[in-house]
Amino acid sequence: MAITMNNKTLVEAFGPTEGTALLVKQAVLVVLGIAALTLAAKIRVPMWPVPVTMQTFAILTIGAGFGMRLGLATVLGYLALGFVLALGGVSFTVFTGETATLAYFAGPTAGYLVGFAIAAGAMGWLAQRGWDRSVASMAGALLIGNGIIYAVGLPWMAYLFVESHGAAWVFQWGIGNFLIGDAIKLGLAALLLPAIWKMVGNARG
Repeated sequence: MAITMNNKTLVEAFGPTEGTALLVKQAVLVVLGIAALTLAAKIRVPMWPVPVTMQTFAILTIGAGFGMRLGLATVLGYLALGFVLALGGVSFTVFTGETATLAYFAGPTAGYLVGFAIAAGAMGWLAQRGWDRSVASMAGALLIGNGIIYAVGLPWMAYLFVESHGAAWVFQWGIGNFLIGDAIKLGLAALLLPAIWKMVGNARG
């Protein structure tokens, strides 16, 4: 399929496309997206060398499925909810782990949280240009999105720990331990959205 500037995103292929009904649909999608991100962060699949969560899978697929603006709004809403819960001292967190205080937003994962938002926006931008229509192009988009998360998250982690723990430790715990899980998740995501688009095409054909 040709990569163009005006491809619809997956959520634009369903439901209303203008007016109040569109705003309602978008609001519902944001709420559902935040719920999906929360659930994905809590899923822990036993794997070596560290357990794998589905958080990045959800971030990247929501970004691609929702498009740049709606995907970015959803991830920002997710981060804002996590911040409000931490600010209020609520024991439940939308992120991985059991709790998250305000210190969580300045700790080793802070850069990755920022990377989540940028990556979701980038995935939506690429999807609007048709990158989510084939397995090959979707895989390329996912590599870009995952690369953005690491490109933003790792420097902050290095700033916090490279002096005390060394560069090798930072790389191992910032990227290395997660590469196997990321490869599996990206493979699943690369298959998922093109398959849904194919079903949409068949249903309309």
